[in-house]
Amino acid sequence: MAMNDPMRAAMLAPAALLVLWSMVMLVWMLVTRIRAMGGLAALRKAPAGGRGAALDRLLPDRVNWKAHNFINLAEQPTLFYAASVILALTGAERIDVVFAALYVALRIVHSLWQALVNRIAVRFGLFIAYSSCLMVLAIRAVASCLAGALA
Repeated sequence: MAMNDPMRAAMLAPAALLVLWSMVMLVWMLVTRIRAMGGLAALRKAPAGGRGAALDRLLPDRVNWKAHNFINLAEQPTLFYAASVILALTGAERIDVVFAALYVALRIVHSLWQALVNRIAVRFGLFIAYSSCLMVLAIRAVASCLAGALA
């Protein structure tokens, strides 16, 4: 497969978009937390040590929702990135790109829902939907690897 294969780029594009979205959530989290703590000047007066998770006790839930989502974007999506790269390297098909794009779209909707509304029933439905997309991608990645190994 050529390095400039359009299907490879198409398979990696959703992963790149999810990386960018994660950075958007990082900035949103930082801006929201800094405002809630009274600005940058207040940060200079904060005691040494501690972790971001300690802020859960100090900040309102609506502020913490952005941080919780950012942490979520560093968890399950790592499996998505691996599956995306495996499929890109072994020969992604259009259906793989569709499931990857759907996974990312659902993750973005999940982020917005968690950061703004955060009703658990809807979040759980979104979790099931995007996790199902990832399951399909994982199975197709294994199948693609096996097909290549047996060819």
